[in-house]
Amino acid sequence: MDQIGNNAGDRILLEGMVFHGRHGTLPAERELGQPFVVDVELYLSLRPAGLSDDLSRTVDYGEVHQQAREVVEGPPANLTETVAERIAAAVLKEHPLVEAVRVKVSKPHVRLGATVLAGSAVEILRRRDADPA
Repeated sequence: MDQIGNNAGDRILLEGMVFHGRHGTLPAERELGQPFVVDVELYLSLRPAGLSDDLSRTVDYGEVHQQAREVVEGPPANLTETVAERIAAAVLKEHPLVEAVRVKVSKPHVRLGATVLAGSAVEILRRRDADPA
């Protein structure tokens, strides 16, 4: 068994989804918004779908894409951490086959004083059986 709990180590990856959101603590972030780049890893057994060629035995990643879009383009949050938590919670709620989800939310081209970073990011891992803090 891998560190996530998935016996096969199987996962579905959605990488580099870019959405426009109005998250952050600065007034300009709320007014103008900015791009957010989202990566999602879904941990679940892919064997049933692979053997049956049946979409109902896996996760339709188009639905996960839509959930991430709705969170990022939805109500503003102060923290990128909150955006990541909302995405992870939506995935685990709507997709019972998912054992765990890793979500990375990045803000490209972040300015810290006179320094411009290539970006900043948060990454979280949430397991279905874990109790919320």
